Amino acid sequence: MSGSETKPLLITQGDPAGVGLELTLKAWQHREKFALSPFALVADPSHLASLVQHLQWDVPIREVSENTILSTFDQALPVIPLNSKVRARPGHPDPATALSTLESIETSVALALAGKISGIVTNPVAKYVLLEAGFQHRGSDEFITTLVEKHLNKPVRSVLLLWSDLLSVVPVTTDVPLTDVPLCLTSELIVNTASIVAKDLVKRFGINRPRLAITGLNPHAGENGGLGTEDRDIIAPAITLLRRRNIDARGPYSADSLFHERARSGYDAALAMYHDQALIPIRTLAVDSAVNVTLGLPLVRVAPSHGTAFDIAGRGTANAYNLISAIRLAAKLVKTENIN
Repeated sequence: MSGSETKPLLITQGDPAGVGLELTLKAWQHREKFALSPFALVADPSHLASLVQHLQWDVPIREVSENTILSTFDQALPVIPLNSKVRARPGHPDPATALSTLESIETSVALALAGKISGIVTNPVAKYVLLEAGFQHRGSDEFITTLVEKHLNKPVRSVLLLWSDLLSVVPVTTDVPLTDVPLCLTSELIVNTASIVAKDLVKRFGINRPRLAITGLNPHAGENGGLGTEDRDIIAPAITLLRRRNIDARGPYSADSLFHERARSGYDAALAMYHDQALIPIRTLAVDSAVNVTLGLPLVRVAPSHGTAFDIAGRGTANAYNLISAIRLAAKLVKTENIN
């Protein structure tokens, strides 16, 4: 890579006992094969060096500031050092490492909001490890959104998009129990979610007039109230309002027939009513390439869609393609946003 890129990406460490760090090492090793834009890892250089030694990989590491990432990337993996020292063993999650995991995210967000870097790719975290350490958020998305709100001093609504070349999906309700989904679902929530998705598909993905397919909640989209009233009384009115706002929203569609190849050709993103309704199809069709994108923020944030994989951490066998896909998409989103 040449140093022609104006600003690099940052990659967070994720849970240091998981596979995130070794996947980042692999991504740097394959930087030329996949034409990756320059990036730096926000981590503890000493811990990272120990991991490199453990894996017996030839990956040089160099401490940098945000100003020296571009000049370093060709020769060594640039690392912005944490204040927190990390003592973690692969495959052995420890709440004592939570501070470093959060510091890595905080540092990356701060540099992005200051305009020092172009975007963020976040490695997987283990929510239960963070919660045991007193974490107050559902996950990285909510934490990053809170950091942005503090910076802007105003509320921010973010939306999770799962993207792949085959399919893009958005869960309207996210990590809530299935029994609570009908209680959380409102026309306002659907309209707000779809509006953010439509705006960022234009701004970041360069789609001039996004087509949104919206699922029903109940089997067969409720059969006009025969199998539940949410589709008729909540979802359909939301779609009508979106269309009045000149957003190309269609539905509600029965979710069981929305994700085959012919159906996918008719929309740019599908909005599903709950977590599994969105994630099952994309993780079936694009298990290795699907990535998470946080929409609605004044920064680019992308993440691989897999977890920490503690069971194989430290073996060097984890597949880095998901992280590589996240890095490539983040660079593409930054470029598209700059053009627009």
